[in-house]
Amino acid sequence: MSDPKHTRVLIIGSGPAGYTAAVYASRAMLEPVLVQGIQPGGQLTITTEVENWPGETEVQGPELMVKMEAHAKAMGAEVIADHIQSLDLGQRPFTAQGDSGTTYTADAVILATGAQAKWLGLPSEEKFKGFGVSACATCDGFFYRGQDVVVVGGGNTAVEEALFLTNFASKVTLIHRRDSLRSEKIMQERLFKNPKVEILWNHQLEEVVGEDNPLGVEAVRAKNVKTGDIIEIPCKGAFIAIGHAPASELVKDQLELHSGGYVKVKPGTTETSVPGVFAAGDLTDHVYRQAVTSAGMGCMAALDAERWLAEQDAP
Repeated sequence: MSDPKHTRVLIIGSGPAGYTAAVYASRAMLEPVLVQGIQPGGQLTITTEVENWPGETEVQGPELMVKMEAHAKAMGAEVIADHIQSLDLGQRPFTAQGDSGTTYTADAVILATGAQAKWLGLPSEEKFKGFGVSACATCDGFFYRGQDVVVVGGGNTAVEEALFLTNFASKVTLIHRRDSLRSEKIMQERLFKNPKVEILWNHQLEEVVGEDNPLGVEAVRAKNVKTGDIIEIPCKGAFIAIGHAPASELVKDQLELHSGGYVKVKPGTTETSVPGVFAAGDLTDHVYRQAVTSAGMGCMAALDAERWLAEQDAP
């Protein structure tokens, strides 16, 4: 086995928070190592148009993340394509184990693992995952050209997915369990004006129906939450868009969490319950959850780590 790879600052995750932390840590001459994870670039790599990134009227999500990665590398950060499968925060230096077999040790850790799509937990949903059931319209929408699809949810994620799918599908039915949407008003206006979209209010998804050989979705069944009546909606694709959950599995038994798994930080900082461990981005933010706020927290985490390391080095 090779010797452990040591760094002053180990950054775990590669979305806006991780890459921004890498830029600032590099400028502080900390020579950070950033481990990208399973989805390099994070959620923005499965987003199309980004219209709220300062300085860019419109930019493609994947393009923005390629630029951020290049920026981090140009500043001197070492970016590694690996996935951290375990992390020991019990003693310093902190130790992380990668899927590649590499052991990483670090004087400080910045966690920027982001969030992952939520699922409804239905047996039929699980059965057809990858065979008509998806949580990523930008990944799979192309496969439904000229087909009818449904989207489940009522927030920004659901409206974004539904609008994107109108580029391919012949009809998009949005199923929402309430009688109003939670998404931004400007997005709601776009949705309501789109002739391809139909909204099924006060309904929740009960079952995905399809063929077994080969596996494929044929319809979904939705229940009226007020009357209990069940209706069947023919479709070839079902997109679950009910939000995201923080990717805190690595630290769930080591750091203080709150609000369903988000890493808790000291107010006004990125400091976690373990000195020398910092958290930024969607992993800790259950309120704003924006790319720009994640980037801002990445900056904060690098500066917090720099100050903390300086205090440890002081005589």
